[in-house]
Parts: sequence; structure tokens; C-alpha cells
Amino acid sequence: MQVVVVESPAKAKTINKYLGKDYIVLASFGHVRDLPAKDGSVRPDEDFAMEWEVDAKSAPKLKAIADALKEADTLVLATDPDREGEAISWHLLEALQKRRALKGKQIQRVAFNAITKKAVQDAIANPREIDMELVEAYLARRALDYLVGFTLSPVLWRKLPGSRSAGRVQSVALRLITERESEIERFKPEEYWSIEADMRSGGSDTFRARLTRFEDQKITRLSVKNETRARAAESAIQTAEFTIAAVEAKPTRRNPPPPFTTSTLQQEASRKLGFDAARTMRTAQRLYEGVDIGGETVGLITYMRTDGVQMDGSAVAAARSVIGDTYGDDYVPDVPRAYSSKAKNAQEAHEAIRPTSFSRKPGAIRLDSDQARLYELIWKRAMASQMESARLERTTIDLENKDTTLALRATGTVVTFNGFFALYQEGRDDEEDEQESRLPKVEQGAEATADKTHTEQHFTQPPPRFTEASLVKRMEELGIGRPSTYASVLSVLRDRDYVRMDDKRFVPEDKGRVVIAFLENFFTRYVEYDFTADLEDQLDKVSSGDLDWKELLRRFWTDFSASVESIADLRIGDVIDAMNEALAPLIYPEREDGSDPRICPKCGEGALSLRLGKHGAFVGCSNYPDCRFTRQLGGADGSGNGIEGDGELGEDPESGQTVYLKDGRFGPYVEVALPGEDKPKRTSVPKGWSVEDINLDKALMLLRLPREVGKHPEDGEVIEAGLGRYGPFVKHGKTYANVESIDEVFEIGLNRAVTLIEEKKANPRGRGAAAAPLKELGEHPEQGGPIQVMKGRYGPYVKHGKVNATLPKDLDPESVTLEQAVEMIAAKAAKGGGTKRKAPAKRSSKAATKAKPAKAKSAASKTAKSKTAKSATAKSSTASKTSATKKTASKSSGSTTKAKSEN
Repeated sequence: MQVVVVESPAKAKTINKYLGKDYIVLASFGHVRDLPAKDGSVRPDEDFAMEWEVDAKSAPKLKAIADALKEADTLVLATDPDREGEAISWHLLEALQKRRALKGKQIQRVAFNAITKKAVQDAIANPREIDMELVEAYLARRALDYLVGFTLSPVLWRKLPGSRSAGRVQSVALRLITERESEIERFKPEEYWSIEADMRSGGSDTFRARLTRFEDQKITRLSVKNETRARAAESAIQTAEFTIAAVEAKPTRRNPPPPFTTSTLQQEASRKLGFDAARTMRTAQRLYEGVDIGGETVGLITYMRTDGVQMDGSAVAAARSVIGDTYGDDYVPDVPRAYSSKAKNAQEAHEAIRPTSFSRKPGAIRLDSDQARLYELIWKRAMASQMESARLERTTIDLENKDTTLALRATGTVVTFNGFFALYQEGRDDEEDEQESRLPKVEQGAEATADKTHTEQHFTQPPPRFTEASLVKRMEELGIGRPSTYASVLSVLRDRDYVRMDDKRFVPEDKGRVVIAFLENFFTRYVEYDFTADLEDQLDKVSSGDLDWKELLRRFWTDFSASVESIADLRIGDVIDAMNEALAPLIYPEREDGSDPRICPKCGEGALSLRLGKHGAFVGCSNYPDCRFTRQLGGADGSGNGIEGDGELGEDPESGQTVYLKDGRFGPYVEVALPGEDKPKRTSVPKGWSVEDINLDKALMLLRLPREVGKHPEDGEVIEAGLGRYGPFVKHGKTYANVESIDEVFEIGLNRAVTLIEEKKANPRGRGAAAAPLKELGEHPEQGGPIQVMKGRYGPYVKHGKVNATLPKDLDPESVTLEQAVEMIAAKAAKGGGTKRKAPAKRSSKAATKAKPAKAKSAASKTAKSKTAKSATAKSSTASKTSATKKTASKSSGSTTKAKSEN
């Protein structure tokens, strides 16, 4: 009997069908160990000893594997074929050895690039050892990320209150976003004019030509700066007599792009499907692990974490065959196409991302929406990569006046053979399609005249903010991080509120800009692009065996720890001074009247300065507390939505008092001082409402909340609608029920309010039949019973029986698949997740109530001491893991020649 271990239950389910009864396939659910989130998990003073811990979620999985091994003679580690997969296998091996579950067992490591029957069986027949060079590259990367995070983040918390954390790759990605925003803010629009004309020669159709020479000077895009010169050129064109000076028709070819890598798949899925990187990788994972097709679970694509752009020879032959059958022999090139990667740090140990079978055409397979769209994109790109080039004809017509001081040019591109265009065209970051037009046939030397001129004013535009596609592309160009980590890096930036998405583009939040300004001033080297890319190069050298992983860590730690120590005595005042200077264009923009932008606009005497509070940075007056002026960083005459000083909206008709729109450290709010009240009434401007749209009417609507909806038909008690800490609500007695939006608070009627109240009373904790599911996913494949996506107070979740599993923040409830839900439910159940709650202990008297805490405290103290003693014993008995690693791998019997697997 052989026990095969993979990462996920979906992968296990697929592989289990390919192997016989002599195999048990189990899932580890990813990593079984990790560095504890505390100081000391990586110890530089002990030659970078690392302390690993099996978390509560993984312990049952590890036990199940150990139990299965009791009846088996071989452990087959079949995790993914990359650095992370190699590390998971190593962790499993280490953890099982600690459990003494491997005594007398044969250890085999297998890897396959696609989950198909042939690929899996070939891998099982050709096992190898764990690639310790890949493992050491993982250990180095993990140690680096830990040391940066756990060393730099506390510095941020002490010196920059309100900041969250800093990461090795995350901070550099954030710098790219903030630098682009600074470019946009510094940008000064430049006026220019375009001059074009509709030309005609003989009896030909008109064609559009642009001005290229005027008054014997070459004209480029920005040459004509004002209307006077533009109109002069326009007049010259209208009165000139032109001759066709040259006609050139030049054939060109457009070659297809290579099949997808991890990075290019993320970019194209962002452009064409609107997927963020996390959604793309999550969907690709499902396609790789296997999808049920006609009762058979099949992996539809090859491994999706790769830098390689080449395809296996048999796959190339299959693609060429399908192309010939579908489009004809003209679309099959004479020689198969071969590609090589130009990406920095490319490791081409794996194939590009491609279908496992080109005969499975999109549309012929039943998939959910996301899977179908992504599979079609992958299939088309891989197919197109082996198709004939598109052939085009680029025609240029040059026109000149008699003395050649005035010239125009017309260009047109015509597709003469569509080639791979018949199937696929690559998306563009600028979201503009290439204009293709056919020019009429004209004769060189023939006369031409202008039928109509087109003169337009333009202004240059600032560089665009990064989309996910353009940011991923830029990070890869710079060699920052690895494409397989980009999804998690960008998710972290959003989760920590360092950036937000606006029209699918990254906008840095004030918090993110302050953090980067701090790092650029005090840890310059560690957010430099070249430094981060060089570190990736060194990690790749560890993968290839050309650099010792601990030597890499020693070099890094020596300089990094010195940098941290150098700012230990740095005062908060020094930080504020540096931030005031670094962020001056953002927080102190020039005023229209030319006055000093740092003079307080309220008191006219104090100086504005950055302030650091527990909730982040804001701008305040130096005359505090006499002057309490504050605003957000980008609020005054800047790019943000803040309000400088008190914005008067008008007079409250009921009280006669002035209503103000203000900006506090927690955001914009409206305020009115009501007679007889000690404090003014304030209400925050709700999310979804723009500050620019707040007028007196809207402010009064907010200040009048809560509003009376009506009386409950059963008890006559008033139902109110309002805006609270957890968002908009309706209230009846002590029962609160959420409503969809703030706008509904002002519109909701009695019937709808009663329905919401009654649903909440019947279902106070968001469980049970009273709440309608957002989505029905189907029956549980093993245990039966429906699996549903539900809406909960703390966000959407999946439900099976009494087990509820909260959805990850970046997972759209509408895109959840049955397989994903089964995994989340299994993970939750392993933790003991369910709806049962312990009944509170009965207390007989007040005296007993007072006595029990003391006993509990005593018991807790004993327990803590016991745990401490056990912990100390465990630590003292734990040998250095890394020193024994290679011995462990070499002792694994049943292994064959070592094959490196890189990503």
C-alpha cells in the first residue's frame, strides 16, 4: 500500500481516479507548518535557526496521513512542481518524522506538470529525491520575508503611529503606485493642436492625412502649441495645391504571442475578463486540479505557476493538428513555433500554461462562468501561438505643395491574411485598438486637393494609474518578487488600506503614501527596485545551487539590522519634519491666492504640520488647542476630497443654526449646533456619497436620522430607519435589521421594514431557513445535503448543515464553486466549526460567583506553568532542522536520480 499526499482535496480526488486500489490519496490542505507569528521564529544569532509550528487546522490532516502510513510501506509526496510545492513536501517529511511515522517507510517525491492520467502515472513510475536546493531557496525567501516584516513593522508602529506593517515585496509594489500618483500630481498639461485634412486625388475616395511639415519645419505631435499657428496651417492647407510625392506599400507580418506564463495570464485576464490577479489564480487552480466532465474528473490545463513559454512537443503537434482541421492548412506554419522567455529571472523548468488536450474546445465543456472564460482565453492563446503569422500591408502616401514647405502624410494598414488574428488578438494596456484603414489607389505625381480640414485642440495627459495588468507587467520587468506571489502581494495592499481601487486602477491612500515616504527617507535601500531585483537574483542562485542560502541571509541581515539600529533614537519630531518635506506637494499644495500653504486657514497664525495619531496621519494647526483646525492629508486644494476649515452649507430652517460640512481625522461629516444641546449634532458622510455632492438638503437628511418609518402593525411601536456603526438599519424595539444602502434609509416603506424586522427576529444570528441563500451550489459530493452561499452580518459564508465557513475577503460570493465550498467547509469542520455553543455554567449564588474567578485564576496559572514547561522541553529537544535536512532527503529510499524543479 502506498500513501500519496497532495495539497488539495480536489487534486486528491482527481489523482485518486488515476491510481489503483494500492494507493491512498490524501490532501495536506497546503502547508502543514509555518513560522509562528511572534518574535524569535527566525533567530539570526543562532545561524538563522527557524522554529516551525503545526497549526491547529493542519494537525488533523497530519494525523490522518500518519494513521494511513501505519498500513502502508511507501509515502509518495506529490505536491506541486515548484519551489513552494517542494517546500510543502519537505515540511510534510519533517513533521511526519517528528511523529515517528516514517520508520521503515520508503519515501518518494514525484512531480507532474499536468493532472492527466498519463502525466500522473509517468511521475509515479519515475520518483526522485526532494530537491533541497529548491527547499533552501524557499527557506531563504521565508526567512527574508519574516525578518523584514517582524523587524521593520515594529519600527513603523513606534515611529509612525497608525501604520499597519511593511513587507519586502509589498513595500516596493506600493512605492510603484505612490510614485505614479506623484507623477500625476506634478504633471502640467501642455496644449497642442492637431491638423488633419480629407484629401482627394482625381476621382479617388477621400482619405485622411495629417500635417507633417509647415513653413519648411517638421511637425510632430506637440509642435503646434497654439490656435494662431494651428489656424495658419489650416489656411495654408486649404489654399495649397498638392502633388502625390510618394506612394509606398510595404508588406509586414505580425507574429502571434507565446502561450501564457503566470504573469501574462494575470495581465490578459485583467484586460479582457476584468479578473484581478487573485481571481485569475484561484480559477486557474481549479482548472489545473480537475473538473468533472461527463463523470470523469480531468485536469484541463497545465501547471499555472510558470515562467516558461515553451510547450511540450506532443502538445505542439496536437495544436497544429486542431488548427489544420479547424482553419485549414494555410493557417499552419511550415515549422512549429519555438519561444524563449525574455523575462528577468525567468526559470523555464515548466511548460507554459496550456490546455492538457487541445481537442477539448471551449464551449464543449460544461464549466462555471469564470472557469469557462479563463479556459477559453488559455486555449485560444496556446492555439494561436502555433498559428501562421498575420500578413498586413502598410501603405504610406506623402503629399507636398509646390515649394515643398507644406506636407501631409496618410497611413493605412490592411490585413491581407488574418492568420492567428482569426482566433486571437492580444489586449492592450492603453485600451486602444490599432486603427486599420484601407487607402485608395492613387498615382505618384498626381494632383490632390483638400476637401475639408480638421483642426482640434488637445492637452497632454498625465501617465495613467496602474491597473492590475500594468502593475504586474511593471513588477515583472523590474524583477520584483515572483509572478506566483503577485496576487497575494496586491491583496495585502488592499486589505491594509494602503491602496484602493478606482475604476479598476490603483490609487494610494494617505496611509500608504506616509508609509512609503517614511521608508524612502529612513530605509531607502530596502525599497529600491534594483536592490529588490538583485535579491531575487540571489534567491535564484540558491535554487540553482550557486549560492549558500545562509550566506545570503548573513549578507542581508548585517546591513539591514544596522539600518534598523541607526534609527532607534529617532524622535517622532524628526519623522514629522521629514514627512512634511517629502509629502509637501500632497499636503501643502499651492493656493490660488499665492499665500503660504502652510499657514492655518482658520486662525491665520499657526503653522500647519503633519500629525500622527493612532488612526493615522492628518494635518493640524500648531496653535492647538486654541485652534482645532484639522483635515486629511490631501484635503485642502489637493487631490483628495477633504474640506479646508468649516464649509457652510446653509441654515437649518427648523433651528435657524448654520449647517457645516467638515473634515475630521475619521473623514468628512456634517454638523449643526442645536439650541439647548451641550454638543453639536454630527453625522458622518456615508460611504458611497461623494463629498462634492453634499448640499444643505442632503446634510439635513443625514442630521434628521433616525427617521420614523411607521408603527408596527402588531404592537404599534415605532419602526425607525437610521445610520449606525454597522451601516444603515431599521429598528423596532431592540431589534436591528440591516438594509442594503444608505439611500434605502430615506425611501424604505413600512411593509419592507416590517419584513426585514420579522426576518431578523426569526433569524437573529443570520442562520436557519429565514435567510434566503445568495446562491445554491448543489449537493455535498461525499456527505450529501445542500451547500449554499449565505449572507451574514460579518460577510458572506458557505453553509453545509451546521457548518458555516466565512468566505475570504477577495472572493466574490457569486463566483464561489462547489469545489471551493467543499474545501472551506472541510477546513472549518476540522477546526470544530459548527453552530453549537457551550451552555454557560450555572452559578448558585453571588458568593460562588465571586469565589470562582479566584479558582479559575489559580487553575489557569497552573495550566500556564505546565504549558511553559512543556514548551521549554520541546524547544530543548528540537534539533536543528536545517542541518539535518539533506541527510533526511538522502536517506529516503526508493528514490532515483535527482531532477531539479524550479519556478
